[in-house]
Amino acid sequence: MEIYLDNSATTRVFDEVAHLVTEIFTKDYGNSSSMHRKGVSAERYIKYAKETLSKIMKVKDKEIYFTSGGTESDNWALIGAAYANMRAGRHLITTQIEHPAILQTMDYLERQGFEVTYLPVTREGIVSLEALKKALRPDTILVSIMQVNNEVGAIQPIEEAGELIKKYNPQILFHVDAVQGFGKLSMYPKKWGVDMVSVSGHKIHGPKGVGILYIREGVKIRPLIYGGGQQKNYRSGTENVPGIAGLAKAAEVLYKHLDEDVERLYELRNYFTRELLQMDDVRINGPRGEKAAPHIVSASIEGIRSEVLLHALEERNIFVSAGSACASKKHTVSATLQAMKIEQSLLDSTIRFSFSVFTTREELDYTLKVLREIIPMLRRYKRY
Repeated sequence: MEIYLDNSATTRVFDEVAHLVTEIFTKDYGNSSSMHRKGVSAERYIKYAKETLSKIMKVKDKEIYFTSGGTESDNWALIGAAYANMRAGRHLITTQIEHPAILQTMDYLERQGFEVTYLPVTREGIVSLEALKKALRPDTILVSIMQVNNEVGAIQPIEEAGELIKKYNPQILFHVDAVQGFGKLSMYPKKWGVDMVSVSGHKIHGPKGVGILYIREGVKIRPLIYGGGQQKNYRSGTENVPGIAGLAKAAEVLYKHLDEDVERLYELRNYFTRELLQMDDVRINGPRGEKAAPHIVSASIEGIRSEVLLHALEERNIFVSAGSACASKKHTVSATLQAMKIEQSLLDSTIRFSFSVFTTREELDYTLKVLREIIPMLRRYKRY
């Protein structure tokens, strides 16, 4: 039995997605910019994707742009908007717990002469709205806050932040990295005062290598990629039709039964969390209840290095993560856990379990059984 509990890193594609993508690769493989029948057929898939995604987010289909994934969407939102609006100011705001796609892009912008304020978070990993209010300035042009933290699952107060930002200055752009939230939570940019939203296909049972950036009509933003003028000259390059259609199909499937799936995921999360806390010297990081996303559990197991536990579980065919997949191979200390002021002794003893609609109670029971067996054994070994 294989138990995959690393769904925040990537997800297994839905069967419907795999079928659709294969059909496009082998039959409807035309270039969507071509004027013949094959091109027109390909263009229909892009139209379908725009209509599907815009309906889910309650936005206009012309406000949906396709990218190579969440990282490109984040880079484009920040760099494109910063340069397009720098005459109004050079001050940017984000949080200390963002994904590297945001933090490293902000670092780049700082080196280009922009000033960045990094907002603190609570012990639960939730951004301080009071700190956001104090950080806003006349020269602030952009705020970027993630919807769900990818390591501990903390849901950020996006709607409240949007209201606060727009009340201070309606011209300040608000970007949300919804890579971990889309497909698990609602996202209503218009209602919440959000101007740009990043989404990634492979986090929602769609293909890898495709994402979207919602850009509200009227937002000033520069392209990152130049070339053939596709997507209204904002993002050149031949559209990844199979990926785009697959992403839309995955979103369509997920949102069809979203409420029931989320309720079941919360039941699994709450059960798994309760059982983990029954074990000696195990701590759950992040908020509880509905302040946490339904699919992420971050647990610190005192006395055991996360890498050691990860491979011990792997030997039993259980796949988990030691943190963000984008940073896990670098063995860096988690910026999120540090911002949450987690004890130093636990920073290298934290494992992330992340669920999907495919996760079952039986899989979690087996994982708990294995953990009860291997944790005491691994603790016998001295840490270095």
